[in-house]
Amino acid sequence: MNFNLLVKFEDGSEKEVVGKAADIIAFEERFDRSMASLEKDVRVTHLMFLAWHVEKRTGNTKDPFEKWVESVDSIEAAEPKK
Repeated sequence: MNFNLLVKFEDGSEKEVVGKAADIIAFEERFDRSMASLEKDVRVTHLMFLAWHVEKRTGNTKDPFEKWVESVDSIEAAEPKK
């Protein structure tokens, strides 16, 4: 159930975040849709929320979602590290 996202921030830094079941559940509760539906209709907002939730869950940000998003330049799916 894990997923990886690469977040590129406005300051030029990058961070790969690894999501888990808790992040998927938060996504499904917030957007009232299955994570499986992202295959057909992925939105930047969905990816941003997932990355933010990972950062919030792991204690790497205390910023609310809307504030955290202001620091992000781009986001993309990342291959899991082996």
